Amino acid sequence: MAVLPFRPTPFFANKNRAFWRLQVLGWTGAMLMRSMSALAGGQPASFLLLVLIATLTGFSISLILAVIYHQLIGLRPLLTWGVTVLVLPFAVSLYAFMDGWVIALYRPDTETSFAQLVIGVFYLDATLLGAWSALYYAINFFLRIEEQNDQLMRLESQATSAQLAMLRYQLNPHFLFNTLNSISTLVLLKQTDQANAMLTRLSSFLRYTLVNQPTGRVTVAQEVETLKLYLGIELMRFEERLRTKFQIDEACEEGLLPSLLLQPLVENAIKYAVSPQESGAEITVAACLIGQNLRITVSDTGPGLQVDAADNRFTAMSFDGGDTVSTGVGLANIRDRLAQAYGANHRFDTFEPPEGGFAVTIEIPFEKRDNPSASTSSLTPRSAVNV
Repeated sequence: MAVLPFRPTPFFANKNRAFWRLQVLGWTGAMLMRSMSALAGGQPASFLLLVLIATLTGFSISLILAVIYHQLIGLRPLLTWGVTVLVLPFAVSLYAFMDGWVIALYRPDTETSFAQLVIGVFYLDATLLGAWSALYYAINFFLRIEEQNDQLMRLESQATSAQLAMLRYQLNPHFLFNTLNSISTLVLLKQTDQANAMLTRLSSFLRYTLVNQPTGRVTVAQEVETLKLYLGIELMRFEERLRTKFQIDEACEEGLLPSLLLQPLVENAIKYAVSPQESGAEITVAACLIGQNLRITVSDTGPGLQVDAADNRFTAMSFDGGDTVSTGVGLANIRDRLAQAYGANHRFDTFEPPEGGFAVTIEIPFEKRDNPSASTSSLTPRSAVNV
């Protein structure tokens, strides 16, 4: 497709320039129409001088009206229209007086009185200045509405970004509490090597959260690397009780999703599947393409919804707007982030697989970054985070 050699700009991008363009074009058009009408009516060519003078007079009076209207347009409607009703007839009368006076000078021997000349041109002058005033107010009111809409959209965008940032920042304290508590326990047990290793993994994870914008999106591959950083920390707590599996289709690795979207789901699975069972559980993270959508499933082999502890889990995942408990903060967080990012164009389902356990499925539109190199994350090498 051919590319334009220049970038088109909106007509009203520069209001001052747009005003003068419309002013010149409008009054030039009025002059041409009056000239053609005069010539068609049998007037001599010298009459065109009167048309030119009348056009310049109207042009000058409209500039004065523009200054007055500019001051009035920001006032209350009653005051704006009230003053306009007083100013416009005065301007039309002045315009008609000037036109009549010029015609009287052009035809000194005419039997028509000066008052008749003024009344004769009053209707035409009232039409010109009335139309000009109507266009001035219409265009400026339209521009003001456009500016208000643009400002409202900017405010809504800022509010959405602030809410997304708030939701993202809720994750870190929630996760840090458990990790720092585990490190403290290792220090008390004098297991300094494990405590140091956990601190190293924690620093890598936090470095990732600082590099990525709270409202930004990352690829599925980056999100998986982040989960491995997180699971590397949790593996030191649960050891062989925590088993993980990643089933990520290569076709969806470049798909975009909100950063740190899956970490609360994995944390929820650890709390309700791995922690309560002596044998632990296996957590599976799967991603695939379903038509034009990206489907991500986080499942575990825990007790599912068969025990009392799982009631909290189910309540936290429900959509009935009820109170959330325990880790419900993180799960409600995911639901809110998806709603903010995709509106109604997403799915967030929970279910119990036939083989047991618990699963969460997220389905969002599949999107890829236009420039893959535009956003990269400083992650620990894969060899350092295998779990």
